[in-house]
Amino acid sequence: AAVVFGGGNTAMDAVRTAKRLGAERAILAYRRSRKEMPARTEEIHHGEQEGIEFIFLASPLELLGDDRGWVRGVRLQRMRLGEPDDSGRRRPVPIEGSEFELPADIAVVAIGTRANPLLTSTCPDLKLNKWGNIEVDENQMTSIRGLFAGGDIVRGGATVILAMGDGKNAAAAIDRYIRSKG
Repeated sequence: AAVVFGGGNTAMDAVRTAKRLGAERAILAYRRSRKEMPARTEEIHHGEQEGIEFIFLASPLELLGDDRGWVRGVRLQRMRLGEPDDSGRRRPVPIEGSEFELPADIAVVAIGTRANPLLTSTCPDLKLNKWGNIEVDENQMTSIRGLFAGGDIVRGGATVILAMGDGKNAAAAIDRYIRSKG
């Protein structure tokens, strides 16, 4: 399964792309309700038509890995909605004792434009630059061998063109990396 965290248009693009590329299950996990999702209504509707599974009121706690470092699942926590925050949306509040695990072999964090605290707290070997962005080499590989990154999480808020270039560069590097392991 592919699990995407977030509720915006980027998250919707990621989960719909995972489905189109053959993910058996493509799941979007969002910490608020559908009503609070910032994604365009038609994006959500199209995702539903394409078979995307939605898990609302759930926030990621931890990426779970196997002994080789591959993602094997995610640990989430159920949320409830509290009072509105600065964005005007109701603030998600954790429900104590509501943690659950979801099997997954792909996890995409599509939340904001900075390195997500979930990622940096569960990957202490991941090097960040002085701005809090993930450091990568010329092949988009991070300080963790086999983990690649690009776009805003590396550059900060930048253009789509640069992010697409990072993706293309990373795809070629990932292909070389996997072939060298074979």
